[in-house]
Amino acid sequence: MVEELSHEEILRYSRHLLIPEVGLKGQLRLRNSSALIIGTGGLGSPVSLYLAAAGVGRIGLVDYDVVDSSNLQRQVIHGSSTVGKLKVESAREKLIDLNPGIQIDIFNEPYTSDNAMRIARDFDIILDGTDNFPTRYLTNDVAVFLGKPNVYASIYRFDGQVSVFHAKQGPCYRCLFPEPPPPGLVPSCAEGGVLGVLPGTIGTLQATEALKLLLGIGDPMIGKLLLYNALDMSFDFVKLRKNPNCRVCPPNADIHELIDYEEFCGVPGHDHDDTSAGEAWDITAIELAVRIKENHLKLLDVREAHELEISRLPSAVNIPLGQLAERLSELDSAQEMVVFCKRGSRSARALEVLISAGFKKVKNLKGGINAWAEEVDQSLPIY
Repeated sequence: MVEELSHEEILRYSRHLLIPEVGLKGQLRLRNSSALIIGTGGLGSPVSLYLAAAGVGRIGLVDYDVVDSSNLQRQVIHGSSTVGKLKVESAREKLIDLNPGIQIDIFNEPYTSDNAMRIARDFDIILDGTDNFPTRYLTNDVAVFLGKPNVYASIYRFDGQVSVFHAKQGPCYRCLFPEPPPPGLVPSCAEGGVLGVLPGTIGTLQATEALKLLLGIGDPMIGKLLLYNALDMSFDFVKLRKNPNCRVCPPNADIHELIDYEEFCGVPGHDHDDTSAGEAWDITAIELAVRIKENHLKLLDVREAHELEISRLPSAVNIPLGQLAERLSELDSAQEMVVFCKRGSRSARALEVLISAGFKKVKNLKGGINAWAEEVDQSLPIY
Protein backbone atom coordinates (compact mmCIF):
# COMPACT_ATOMS: atom_id res chain seq x y z
CA MET A 1 0.00 0.00 0.00
CA VAL A 2 1.48 3.31 -1.14
CA GLU A 3 0.69 6.02 1.43
CA GLU A 4 2.02 9.09 -0.36
CA LEU A 5 3.08 10.16 -3.83
CA SER A 6 6.68 11.04 -4.62
CA HIS A 7 7.57 14.49 -5.94
CA GLU A 8 8.02 12.93 -9.38
CA GLU A 9 4.55 11.42 -9.22
CA ILE A 10 3.00 14.68 -8.09
CA LEU A 11 4.49 16.36 -11.15
CA ARG A 12 3.46 13.51 -13.46
CA TYR A 13 -0.16 13.49 -12.26
CA SER A 14 -0.46 17.23 -11.59
CA ARG A 15 -3.36 17.68 -14.02
CA HIS A 16 -5.28 15.02 -12.07
CA LEU A 17 -4.43 16.61 -8.75
CA LEU A 18 -6.02 19.88 -9.90
CA ILE A 19 -9.39 18.16 -10.40
CA PRO A 20 -11.39 18.31 -7.14
CA GLU A 21 -13.05 14.94 -7.88
CA VAL A 22 -9.61 13.30 -8.11
CA GLY A 23 -7.08 15.30 -6.12
CA LEU A 24 -4.27 13.77 -4.09
CA LYS A 25 -6.52 11.21 -2.39
CA GLY A 26 -7.95 10.05 -5.71
CA GLN A 27 -4.53 9.70 -7.30
CA LEU A 28 -3.34 7.66 -4.33
CA ARG A 29 -6.43 5.52 -4.76
CA LEU A 30 -5.49 4.89 -8.40
CA ARG A 31 -1.91 4.17 -7.38
CA ASN A 32 -3.16 1.44 -5.03
CA SER A 33 -5.72 -0.01 -7.46
CA SER A 34 -5.47 -2.76 -10.05
CA ALA A 35 -7.14 -3.63 -13.35
CA LEU A 36 -7.10 -6.82 -15.41
CA ILE A 37 -7.40 -6.38 -19.18
CA ILE A 38 -8.46 -9.42 -21.21
CA GLY A 39 -6.87 -8.97 -24.64
CA THR A 40 -4.14 -6.63 -25.87
CA GLY A 41 -5.64 -5.99 -29.30
CA GLY A 42 -7.83 -3.21 -30.64
CA LEU A 43 -9.64 -2.46 -27.38
CA GLY A 44 -6.86 -3.51 -25.03
CA SER A 45 -4.45 -1.07 -26.66
CA PRO A 46 -6.13 2.25 -25.76
CA VAL A 47 -7.51 0.86 -22.48
CA SER A 48 -4.09 -0.19 -21.19
CA LEU A 49 -2.35 2.94 -22.46
CA TYR A 50 -4.76 5.29 -20.72
CA LEU A 51 -4.96 3.32 -17.47
CA ALA A 52 -1.17 3.22 -17.34
CA ALA A 53 -0.92 6.93 -18.08
CA ALA A 54 -3.53 7.66 -15.41
CA GLY A 55 -1.41 5.89 -12.80
CA VAL A 56 -3.33 2.71 -12.07
CA GLY A 57 -0.75 0.96 -9.91
CA ARG A 58 -1.07 -2.58 -11.19
CA ILE A 59 -2.27 -3.66 -14.63
CA GLY A 60 -2.68 -7.27 -15.75
CA LEU A 61 -2.59 -8.20 -19.42
CA VAL A 62 -3.98 -11.50 -20.71
CA ASP A 63 -3.24 -12.63 -24.26
CA TYR A 64 -1.45 -15.48 -26.00
CA ASP A 65 -1.14 -14.16 -29.55
CA VAL A 66 1.81 -12.60 -31.34
CA VAL A 67 1.87 -9.23 -33.08
CA ASP A 68 0.99 -9.47 -36.78
CA SER A 69 1.32 -6.69 -39.32
CA SER A 70 -2.46 -6.83 -39.89
CA ASN A 71 -2.89 -5.73 -36.24
CA LEU A 72 -1.15 -2.39 -36.70
CA GLN A 73 -4.09 -0.67 -38.42
CA ARG A 74 -5.86 -0.46 -35.05
CA GLN A 75 -3.80 -2.04 -32.23
CA VAL A 76 -1.82 1.08 -31.47
CA ILE A 77 0.11 -0.29 -28.50
CA HIS A 78 2.16 -2.41 -30.91
CA GLY A 79 4.47 -1.34 -33.72
CA SER A 80 6.41 -2.57 -36.73
CA SER A 81 9.40 -3.30 -34.50
CA THR A 82 7.38 -5.78 -32.43
CA VAL A 83 5.82 -7.80 -35.26
CA GLY A 84 6.31 -11.47 -34.39
CA LYS A 85 6.70 -10.71 -30.69
CA LEU A 86 4.31 -11.88 -27.99
CA LYS A 87 1.56 -9.28 -27.64
CA VAL A 88 1.81 -9.19 -23.86
CA GLU A 89 5.55 -8.55 -24.08
CA SER A 90 5.10 -5.87 -26.74
CA ALA A 91 2.37 -4.17 -24.69
CA ARG A 92 4.37 -4.32 -21.45
CA GLU A 93 7.35 -2.63 -23.12
CA LYS A 94 5.15 0.25 -24.30
CA LEU A 95 3.39 0.65 -20.96
CA ILE A 96 6.59 0.63 -18.91
CA ASP A 97 8.05 3.22 -21.26
CA LEU A 98 4.92 5.32 -20.79
CA ASN A 99 4.89 4.94 -17.00
CA PRO A 100 7.80 3.11 -15.34
CA GLY A 101 6.31 3.67 -11.90
CA ILE A 102 3.55 1.08 -12.21
CA GLN A 103 3.50 -2.74 -12.17
CA ILE A 104 2.59 -4.68 -15.33
CA ASP A 105 1.76 -8.36 -14.90
CA ILE A 106 1.50 -10.43 -18.05
CA PHE A 107 -0.29 -13.73 -18.60
CA ASN A 108 0.80 -15.28 -21.88
CA GLU A 109 -1.91 -17.95 -21.88
CA PRO A 110 -5.45 -18.45 -23.13
CA TYR A 111 -8.04 -17.17 -20.67
CA THR A 112 -10.01 -20.32 -19.82
CA SER A 113 -12.16 -21.88 -17.13
CA ASP A 114 -9.03 -23.54 -15.77
CA ASN A 115 -7.07 -20.36 -15.03
CA ALA A 116 -9.51 -17.44 -15.10
CA MET A 117 -10.32 -17.35 -11.39
CA ARG A 118 -6.66 -17.60 -10.46
CA ILE A 119 -5.71 -14.77 -12.78
CA ALA A 120 -8.59 -12.42 -11.94
CA ARG A 121 -8.90 -12.97 -8.19
CA ASP A 122 -6.49 -10.26 -7.02
CA PHE A 123 -7.55 -7.47 -9.39
CA ASP A 124 -10.11 -4.79 -8.50
CA ILE A 125 -11.85 -4.64 -11.88
CA ILE A 126 -11.91 -6.64 -15.12
CA LEU A 127 -12.00 -5.09 -18.58
CA ASP A 128 -13.26 -7.21 -21.47
CA GLY A 129 -11.32 -6.50 -24.66
CA THR A 130 -12.09 -9.79 -26.39
CA ASP A 131 -13.56 -10.64 -29.78
CA ASN A 132 -15.32 -13.95 -29.14
CA PHE A 133 -18.37 -15.11 -27.24
CA PRO A 134 -16.86 -17.90 -25.12
CA THR A 135 -14.41 -15.48 -23.49
CA ARG A 136 -17.11 -12.84 -23.03
CA TYR A 137 -19.34 -15.25 -21.13
CA LEU A 138 -16.35 -16.54 -19.18
CA THR A 139 -15.29 -13.00 -18.26
CA ASN A 140 -18.81 -12.19 -17.13
CA ASP A 141 -19.16 -15.28 -14.95
CA VAL A 142 -15.74 -14.75 -13.35
CA ALA A 143 -16.72 -11.17 -12.50
CA VAL A 144 -20.05 -12.31 -11.02
CA PHE A 145 -18.51 -15.08 -8.92
CA LEU A 146 -15.74 -12.78 -7.63
CA GLY A 147 -18.08 -9.82 -7.10
CA LYS A 148 -16.06 -7.53 -9.38
CA PRO A 149 -17.17 -5.00 -12.04
CA ASN A 150 -16.83 -6.10 -15.65
CA VAL A 151 -16.19 -3.13 -17.97
CA TYR A 152 -17.50 -4.45 -21.28
CA ALA A 153 -17.02 -3.26 -24.85
CA SER A 154 -17.38 -4.70 -28.32
CA ILE A 155 -16.66 -3.38 -31.83
CA TYR A 156 -17.57 -4.30 -35.39
CA ARG A 157 -16.98 -2.31 -38.59
CA PHE A 158 -18.36 1.14 -37.59
CA ASP A 159 -20.31 0.17 -34.46
CA GLY A 160 -19.35 -0.12 -30.81
CA GLN A 161 -20.94 -0.93 -27.47
CA VAL A 162 -19.92 -0.09 -23.91
CA SER A 163 -21.39 -1.01 -20.53
CA VAL A 164 -20.45 -1.88 -16.97
CA PHE A 165 -21.80 -5.20 -15.77
CA HIS A 166 -21.71 -5.41 -11.99
CA ALA A 167 -24.01 -8.02 -10.50
CA LYS A 168 -23.85 -6.47 -7.03
CA GLN A 169 -25.50 -3.29 -8.29
CA GLY A 170 -27.17 -4.15 -11.59
CA PRO A 171 -27.40 -6.60 -14.47
CA CYS A 172 -24.64 -8.82 -15.77
CA TYR A 173 -23.82 -9.69 -19.38
CA ARG A 174 -26.02 -12.80 -19.20
CA CYS A 175 -28.99 -10.68 -18.12
CA LEU A 176 -28.74 -8.96 -21.51
CA PHE A 177 -27.65 -11.99 -23.55
CA PRO A 178 -28.86 -15.19 -21.82
CA GLU A 179 -27.79 -17.32 -24.78
CA PRO A 180 -25.04 -16.82 -27.36
CA PRO A 181 -26.05 -16.32 -30.99
CA PRO A 182 -25.98 -19.38 -33.27
CA PRO A 183 -22.41 -20.18 -34.41
CA GLY A 184 -21.49 -18.16 -37.48
CA LEU A 185 -24.36 -15.67 -37.22
CA VAL A 186 -22.18 -12.83 -35.90
CA PRO A 187 -18.91 -12.44 -37.82
CA SER A 188 -15.74 -11.44 -36.02
CA CYS A 189 -13.70 -8.36 -36.84
CA ALA A 190 -11.27 -10.65 -38.64
CA GLU A 191 -14.11 -11.66 -40.96
CA GLY A 192 -16.06 -8.42 -41.22
CA GLY A 193 -13.43 -5.77 -40.61
CA VAL A 194 -13.29 -2.76 -38.30
CA LEU A 195 -12.58 0.94 -38.86
CA GLY A 196 -9.11 1.46 -37.44
CA VAL A 197 -10.05 4.39 -35.19
CA LEU A 198 -13.15 2.70 -33.72
CA PRO A 199 -11.28 0.70 -31.03
CA GLY A 200 -9.70 3.97 -29.91
CA THR A 201 -13.09 5.63 -29.47
CA ILE A 202 -14.66 2.68 -27.67
CA GLY A 203 -11.54 1.69 -25.73
CA THR A 204 -11.15 5.23 -24.39
CA LEU A 205 -14.75 5.10 -23.15
CA GLN A 206 -13.94 1.78 -21.50
CA ALA A 207 -10.93 3.32 -19.78
CA THR A 208 -13.07 6.24 -18.63
CA GLU A 209 -15.57 3.88 -16.99
CA ALA A 210 -12.74 1.97 -15.33
CA LEU A 211 -11.23 5.14 -13.86
CA LYS A 212 -14.64 6.28 -12.56
CA LEU A 213 -15.09 2.92 -10.84
CA LEU A 214 -11.61 2.92 -9.32
CA LEU A 215 -11.96 6.52 -8.14
CA GLY A 216 -15.55 6.08 -6.93
CA ILE A 217 -16.74 9.15 -8.83
CA GLY A 218 -19.43 9.97 -11.37
CA ASP A 219 -22.20 7.72 -12.60
CA PRO A 220 -20.77 4.47 -13.98
CA MET A 221 -22.67 2.82 -16.81
CA ILE A 222 -24.18 0.12 -14.62
CA GLY A 223 -27.60 -0.72 -16.05
CA LYS A 224 -26.91 1.20 -19.25
CA LEU A 225 -25.62 0.14 -22.67
CA LEU A 226 -24.02 2.72 -24.94
CA LEU A 227 -24.43 2.17 -28.68
CA TYR A 228 -22.07 4.11 -30.93
CA ASN A 229 -22.06 4.47 -34.71
CA ALA A 230 -19.07 6.17 -36.31
CA LEU A 231 -20.71 6.82 -39.69
CA ASP A 232 -23.30 9.23 -38.32
CA MET A 233 -21.42 9.97 -35.06
CA SER A 234 -24.38 8.92 -32.94
CA PHE A 235 -24.46 7.88 -29.29
CA ASP A 236 -27.56 6.06 -28.08
CA PHE A 237 -28.28 4.59 -24.65
CA VAL A 238 -30.39 1.61 -23.69
CA LYS A 239 -31.49 1.02 -20.10
CA LEU A 240 -30.76 -2.47 -18.80
CA ARG A 241 -32.42 -4.33 -15.97
CA LYS A 242 -31.48 -7.38 -13.97
CA ASN A 243 -33.03 -10.52 -15.41
CA PRO A 244 -34.68 -12.48 -12.58
CA ASN A 245 -34.19 -15.63 -14.66
CA CYS A 246 -30.48 -15.05 -15.24
CA ARG A 247 -28.56 -18.25 -14.64
CA VAL A 248 -25.60 -16.74 -12.79
CA CYS A 249 -26.34 -13.50 -10.90
CA PRO A 250 -29.71 -13.73 -9.00
CA PRO A 251 -30.19 -15.64 -5.73
CA ASN A 252 -31.95 -18.47 -7.59
CA ALA A 253 -29.15 -18.89 -10.16
CA ASP A 254 -28.40 -22.46 -11.21
CA ILE A 255 -24.83 -21.90 -12.45
CA HIS A 256 -22.39 -21.54 -9.56
CA GLU A 257 -19.08 -22.45 -11.18
CA LEU A 258 -17.31 -21.94 -14.48
CA ILE A 259 -18.46 -24.16 -17.35
CA ASP A 260 -17.14 -25.22 -20.76
CA TYR A 261 -17.73 -21.96 -22.64
CA GLU A 262 -16.64 -23.26 -26.03
CA GLU A 263 -19.28 -25.98 -25.78
CA PHE A 264 -21.85 -23.46 -24.51
CA CYS A 265 -21.25 -21.08 -27.43
CA GLY A 266 -20.46 -23.70 -30.07
CA VAL A 267 -17.38 -21.81 -31.27
CA PRO A 268 -13.69 -21.73 -30.31
CA GLY A 269 -12.67 -19.41 -27.50
CA HIS A 270 -10.04 -17.39 -29.33
CA ASP A 271 -9.82 -14.31 -31.51
CA HIS A 272 -8.18 -15.91 -34.52
CA ASP A 273 -9.98 -16.57 -37.79
CA ASP A 274 -8.05 -19.62 -38.95
CA THR A 275 -10.18 -22.70 -38.31
CA SER A 276 -9.93 -26.34 -39.25
CA ALA A 277 -13.00 -28.29 -40.34
CA GLY A 278 -11.38 -31.46 -39.01
CA GLU A 279 -8.70 -33.68 -40.47
CA ALA A 280 -11.18 -35.71 -42.51
CA TRP A 281 -12.54 -32.60 -44.23
CA ASP A 282 -9.42 -30.43 -44.59
CA ILE A 283 -7.19 -30.10 -47.61
CA THR A 284 -3.95 -28.10 -47.56
CA ALA A 285 -2.99 -25.53 -50.17
CA ILE A 286 -0.20 -27.78 -51.47
CA GLU A 287 -2.56 -30.74 -51.73
CA LEU A 288 -5.12 -28.61 -53.54
CA ALA A 289 -2.53 -27.39 -56.06
CA VAL A 290 -1.74 -31.01 -56.93
CA ARG A 291 -5.42 -31.99 -57.12
CA ILE A 292 -6.24 -29.08 -59.42
CA LYS A 293 -3.68 -30.36 -61.91
CA GLU A 294 -4.98 -33.92 -61.70
CA ASN A 295 -8.75 -33.46 -61.45
CA HIS A 296 -11.54 -31.12 -62.34
CA LEU A 297 -12.51 -29.62 -58.99
CA LYS A 298 -15.12 -27.02 -58.21
CA LEU A 299 -13.70 -24.17 -56.14
CA LEU A 300 -16.26 -22.35 -53.99
CA ASP A 301 -15.24 -19.00 -52.51
CA VAL A 302 -17.54 -18.04 -49.61
CA ARG A 303 -15.99 -14.64 -48.90
CA GLU A 304 -17.85 -11.37 -49.42
CA ALA A 305 -17.82 -9.97 -52.96
CA HIS A 306 -15.68 -6.94 -52.02
CA GLU A 307 -12.92 -9.27 -50.78
CA LEU A 308 -12.43 -10.48 -54.36
CA GLU A 309 -10.83 -7.11 -55.07
CA ILE A 310 -8.03 -8.06 -52.66
CA SER A 311 -7.29 -11.56 -53.91
CA ARG A 312 -9.08 -14.27 -55.85
CA LEU A 313 -8.67 -17.60 -57.59
CA PRO A 314 -9.86 -17.11 -61.18
CA SER A 315 -11.64 -20.46 -61.47
CA ALA A 316 -13.59 -20.11 -58.22
CA VAL A 317 -17.32 -19.48 -57.95
CA ASN A 318 -18.23 -16.87 -55.36
CA ILE A 319 -21.25 -17.43 -53.11
CA PRO A 320 -20.91 -15.51 -49.80
CA LEU A 321 -21.52 -17.63 -46.72
CA GLY A 322 -24.67 -15.70 -45.82
CA GLN A 323 -26.25 -16.56 -49.18
CA LEU A 324 -25.12 -20.16 -49.39
CA ALA A 325 -28.20 -21.87 -47.92
CA GLU A 326 -30.54 -20.19 -50.41
CA ARG A 327 -28.25 -20.76 -53.41
CA LEU A 328 -27.48 -24.46 -52.99
CA SER A 329 -29.37 -25.20 -56.23
CA GLU A 330 -26.52 -23.51 -58.12
CA LEU A 331 -24.12 -26.25 -56.99
CA ASP A 332 -23.79 -29.87 -58.13
CA SER A 333 -23.68 -32.25 -55.16
CA ALA A 334 -22.11 -34.96 -57.32
CA GLN A 335 -19.07 -32.83 -58.16
CA GLU A 336 -15.94 -32.71 -56.00
CA MET A 337 -15.74 -29.32 -54.35
CA VAL A 338 -13.21 -27.38 -52.26
CA VAL A 339 -14.56 -24.48 -50.22
CA PHE A 340 -12.37 -21.59 -49.06
CA CYS A 341 -12.48 -18.16 -47.45
CA LYS A 342 -9.80 -15.88 -46.00
CA ARG A 343 -8.38 -18.20 -43.34
CA GLY A 344 -10.77 -21.12 -43.00
CA SER A 345 -13.41 -20.17 -40.43
CA ARG A 346 -16.22 -19.24 -42.81
CA SER A 347 -15.47 -22.11 -45.16
CA ALA A 348 -15.61 -24.53 -42.21
CA ARG A 349 -19.11 -23.25 -41.45
CA ALA A 350 -20.00 -23.44 -45.15
CA LEU A 351 -18.94 -27.08 -45.10
CA GLU A 352 -21.47 -27.75 -42.35
CA VAL A 353 -24.22 -26.21 -44.51
CA LEU A 354 -23.21 -28.28 -47.52
CA ILE A 355 -22.89 -31.56 -45.61
CA SER A 356 -26.26 -31.09 -43.93
CA ALA A 357 -27.77 -30.54 -47.40
CA GLY A 358 -26.39 -33.86 -48.66
CA PHE A 359 -23.10 -32.78 -50.23
CA LYS A 360 -20.48 -35.45 -49.57
CA LYS A 361 -17.61 -34.70 -51.95
CA VAL A 362 -16.54 -31.50 -50.19
CA LYS A 363 -13.32 -30.30 -48.59
CA ASN A 364 -12.24 -27.19 -46.70
CA LEU A 365 -9.08 -25.36 -47.77
CA LYS A 366 -7.20 -25.20 -44.47
CA GLY A 367 -5.89 -21.69 -43.95
CA GLY A 368 -7.98 -20.32 -46.79
CA ILE A 369 -6.77 -18.19 -49.66
CA ASN A 370 -4.10 -16.68 -47.41
CA ALA A 371 -2.54 -20.13 -47.06
CA TRP A 372 -2.68 -20.45 -50.86
CA ALA A 373 -0.87 -17.10 -51.13
CA GLU A 374 1.74 -18.21 -48.58
CA GLU A 375 2.41 -21.69 -49.95
CA VAL A 376 1.43 -21.79 -53.63
CA ASP A 377 1.06 -18.41 -55.32
CA GLN A 378 3.18 -15.70 -53.69
CA SER A 379 1.93 -13.14 -56.22
CA LEU A 380 -1.29 -12.92 -54.24
CA PRO A 381 -1.40 -10.57 -51.23
CA ILE A 382 -2.09 -11.80 -47.71
CA TYR A 383 -4.65 -9.85 -45.72
